[in-house]
Amino acid sequence: MTETEPTPLQDTRGYHPRELVLLGAGHGHVQVLASLAKHPMMGAHITLVAPHPRQLYSGMVPGFVAGHYTLEDCVIPLEPLVRRAGVRWLHRSVKALDADSSTVLLDDGSTLQYSWLSVNTGPVQNRTLMERDMPGAREHGLFVRPIETFGALWPKVVELGQQKPLRIAVIGGGAAGIELAMSVRFRLPTAAITLVAGNAPVGASYPAAVQQRVQAALKARRITVLQDVALGLNGHEVQLGCGAGLACDVPLIATGAQPAPWLTGSGLAVDAQGFIAVDACQRSTSHSQVFAAGDISSRMDRTLARSGVYAVRAGPALATNLAAAVAGRPLKPHQPPDTTLNLLSCGDRSAIATWGKLSAQGRWVWWLKNWIDRRFIARFRPAG
Repeated sequence: MTETEPTPLQDTRGYHPRELVLLGAGHGHVQVLASLAKHPMMGAHITLVAPHPRQLYSGMVPGFVAGHYTLEDCVIPLEPLVRRAGVRWLHRSVKALDADSSTVLLDDGSTLQYSWLSVNTGPVQNRTLMERDMPGAREHGLFVRPIETFGALWPKVVELGQQKPLRIAVIGGGAAGIELAMSVRFRLPTAAITLVAGNAPVGASYPAAVQQRVQAALKARRITVLQDVALGLNGHEVQLGCGAGLACDVPLIATGAQPAPWLTGSGLAVDAQGFIAVDACQRSTSHSQVFAAGDISSRMDRTLARSGVYAVRAGPALATNLAAAVAGRPLKPHQPPDTTLNLLSCGDRSAIATWGKLSAQGRWVWWLKNWIDRRFIARFRPAG
């Protein structure tokens, strides 16, 4: 395994500031905070920037939608982690970033200067981009991200669905859309549910055998699948690429992660999709004092991230390299595994498992997923 020497910061005044800013409280930074509680980072003042008092674990959202979990079951409280880690916490969001001047602009107008920056803000559904591609989305769509907002609104949909049958369109044919459609079916058995999967076959990122399992599961649950794109929302229907209108009371937008709006003009190098370009050490390819992990970065398997496996592996690697950068030690490359266990919830306490080209399905898979997810949450909760 090769190692990369971090580039030392230069200051012509002879002063070497040591300010580490953790931008966001994604799954990777939750693990960084846990690591700091056990291994304090000497020689650095650390600030966490995160707007919410808790981190909602995305892997358990389908179970929350289906009614298997309460919202509290899916939550990692940040305050105990921050207290044990001994870091400063600003309850703010990022508004802009200037990587050339090492400055973060926050949503209250204040700024932060950093010596090192680590970005792990979690997946974003960019409202501006969505409105451009799907007019009416901002006004009429129920976005799955941010999860905090979705978690507050979903119970209202359930209450409405218990009063009358709803016509629900789930927009997005990836893992999130698949799981969401089947979870909605379990929670609202009288609803008419349509999965608007886009131009690619539903579950196109999975092997053919898994696609067949997914398609059969959707069919068994009376979920209509449209291989078409959503071009707009107007409050009572989804306008489809074929020219037809799909009658809809609640459009759930479960499309994939998009680049955060504040990355525009940041000066950071980005990949073809607009995510922060990083090397094998999770460090920006253009600014060596910037690190990024999770959905914000280019080295991200966005299917893998949902299961918690990514956070379990990449989080400790990020913590190790941040400590090394601060101490001036060599960085260690992190290579995501070629084969991983991926688990798709089917809504009714059954699930589909994938390991390379192998797959399985059944209630035992859901119990395995439930055990993994609850164990992940429990690692970061206070004892007792």
